[in-house]
Amino acid sequence: DADRSPDLDYIKTIHHGVDINQFDFQPEPDDYLLFFGRFHHDKGAKEAIEIAKACNKKLVMAGIIQDENYFKQHIEAFIDNDRIVYVGSADPVKRNSLLGKACAVLHPINFNEPFGLSVIESMACGTPVIAINRGSMSELIQDGKNGFLVSNTDEAVNAVDRVKEIDRICCR
Repeated sequence: DADRSPDLDYIKTIHHGVDINQFDFQPEPDDYLLFFGRFHHDKGAKEAIEIAKACNKKLVMAGIIQDENYFKQHIEAFIDNDRIVYVGSADPVKRNSLLGKACAVLHPINFNEPFGLSVIESMACGTPVIAINRGSMSELIQDGKNGFLVSNTDEAVNAVDRVKEIDRICCR
């Protein structure tokens, strides 16, 4: 709905879906945050690092490098393979493990996301999502129930502190 054009007459919105059987529910997470998406300004990888550092949490980052300059300028110098870890692209098995074992997925987007497939994949594993409230995020995330909708990185840091309030079964 967030991506609708005012120049078109819509009958109905059909949201993307996932085959829930392809995603393993993980009731007990490890103690890391996950950035799961392409490395581009739009997706907020830089902001994910800022959030994790402010929370003093480990951040695992997975995805393709879409914008090499952005990656070199804003991401690469922070990767230490201890607190900030880049694992590359994730196949379905690696994706399930990364998404399911994260205590939360950070989705600090800088654009009006038309959907957010990684958001529903995360929730299918039982993992709450902390997202900037832009585009379709309010269609996917029920604030305080399966994640948190925030306005900026400061609010995201506060949401990380509250992520244990989320029932992972509700996310799934």
